[in-house]
Amino acid sequence: MPTPPIEIDARDLPPLGMPAERFLRDYWQKHPLLIRNAFPGFEAPLAPEDLAGLACEDAALARIVMHDHASDRWSVRHGPFAEDAFPGMPDHDWTLLVQDVDKWDPDVRALLEHFRFLPRWRIDDVMISFAAPGGSVGAHTDQYDVFLLQGLGRRRWQISTDRAAPDAFRDDVELKLLREFTPTHEWVLEPGDMLYLPPGLPHHGIAVDACLTLSVGMRAPAEAELIGDFADTIAMALPETARYADPELTPPSDPNEIDDAAIERAIAALRRLQTSDRAQLRDWFGRFMTRYRSAAEVAAPPRVPSRSQIEAALAAGAELVAHPFTRLAWSRDGDAARLFAQGDAFDASIAAAQRLCRTGQPIDAAEWAALSPADATLLHRLVETGHYVLPD
Repeated sequence: MPTPPIEIDARDLPPLGMPAERFLRDYWQKHPLLIRNAFPGFEAPLAPEDLAGLACEDAALARIVMHDHASDRWSVRHGPFAEDAFPGMPDHDWTLLVQDVDKWDPDVRALLEHFRFLPRWRIDDVMISFAAPGGSVGAHTDQYDVFLLQGLGRRRWQISTDRAAPDAFRDDVELKLLREFTPTHEWVLEPGDMLYLPPGLPHHGIAVDACLTLSVGMRAPAEAELIGDFADTIAMALPETARYADPELTPPSDPNEIDDAAIERAIAALRRLQTSDRAQLRDWFGRFMTRYRSAAEVAAPPRVPSRSQIEAALAAGAELVAHPFTRLAWSRDGDAARLFAQGDAFDASIAAAQRLCRTGQPIDAAEWAALSPADATLLHRLVETGHYVLPD
């Protein structure tokens, strides 16, 4: 199959410039794609000053990367930063990166509606970076899919599609930077342009002038993380009496040898990980993916409003909204559903699970009144656990 075009203009069909089915078939986890005019006339949802302010918040995940070209030295500082840190920054060669900006800013969060061609539970966060001219984080690879949307100013992107490109990292830098990088393609992106990169593809971004870049990254846990978490889940459910046993033991020819029979007994114990119980697997996977790489814990409110208090507040014009840090997903279980929220799991109707996962749409008095008794109980349970909140 020939390699599809690496650059297209999406002005007539944003944000992909093609039907989602074609993008997923031809590009997703296969080939990079530069999408000119993915968001025609795009205006960044926040200013560099807003990003700097967010980087000063205690709960924000922020870092500053600086590069000294003369010595080729890289340095990294981690936030939160003091408010007076930014006025004294140099006018070139540094980058501020802030993770999970979609959890803090509703306008940034609204951008994710344009990525509904992907499972929402696969999208991790929107990271935003501000770079002074020449600012960069170096040539590197990411082990997940990423969409790089230019929000303000211009950034030069270099990528390598060479399958034999060296992948060794430098050992003199805190960052995982490639020791060698030879680009095969180079572009300058302007506001509204977007670059899609599949996992593992070497790339390097350099600010042409002061710029903002929005990175929509995916959740892609390593298989080792999946196996380890599932093994822990299985182990926690086992009784203390479940032990290695050898009731058929015979006298060994050498008491120091771990023989084949012992290995077979160990394999038999490990077969618990090879479960065919799809309900158990579904429950574990839903819990795992909704808490994987969580930006923050979602806690129960200090005072949980009663159902009558919720109804009164809604009648007065308030709305129930999903906590910005909670992650919701659902899975079908016959004619019903399991709703997952930041590692918690709840029984739900399919209609309720679908509606509650549409976190960008608050629930008002009319919707509350239309809920079935079971769905109203579920929503109140989500309020009790902090996944839905009743703002003051």
